[in-house]
Amino acid sequence: MDAVRVALLREVLAGTEWLGATRRFAGTLRGSVVAHGGGLLLVGTPEYEPWHLAAHLVDEAAWSGTPELAPTLVRHHARPSDPAHLAVGPGRIEAARRGETLLVVAPEEPAELLERVHGARRAGVKVLALGAGGGELAAMAHDTLAVPEGAELDLDSVQHLVSAAAGENGGGSPRGRRGFRDRLSRLAEILTAPPATPW
Repeated sequence: MDAVRVALLREVLAGTEWLGATRRFAGTLRGSVVAHGGGLLLVGTPEYEPWHLAAHLVDEAAWSGTPELAPTLVRHHARPSDPAHLAVGPGRIEAARRGETLLVVAPEEPAELLERVHGARRAGVKVLALGAGGGELAAMAHDTLAVPEGAELDLDSVQHLVSAAAGENGGGSPRGRRGFRDRLSRLAEILTAPPATPW
């Protein structure tokens, strides 16, 4: 989903709590990784790997000048023969330590994943969760964004909003200039806004 589509999705969601919720969660994510200089681990479940979120966060990291947003994708079925960026297995969660952030995207909560997340939290890792909410994962996460079944948005759409907002939070370069993606998003919002009503 590109900047124009994200802007259109935001337009459709204006007046709902989704925009504030995704921006708040993205702010927590960005604040956590920037404060510690990176160390973002991203994991899903054996049946649901958040490939698109990983790719979008890598893009947002480049576009926003915030390399700390680029995650390490942890895969449940990684093989040593996979390319290096796809060969990181669940053992990486067990090796995570204080100062690292673990973003869990889980439509369901397999027991093995919960055990690893619990171990990471005990080791001092900041745990953030995107998922159905209300389960054990939400209870052990430092921050969570629930996407219950039957909600107005699906988990994939919420991930797009979170990744875009993570790239925007903080306002661009140290001199305060807005990044290209922020300007493009703002332009798309202006162009798609309904005309002003005459008084």
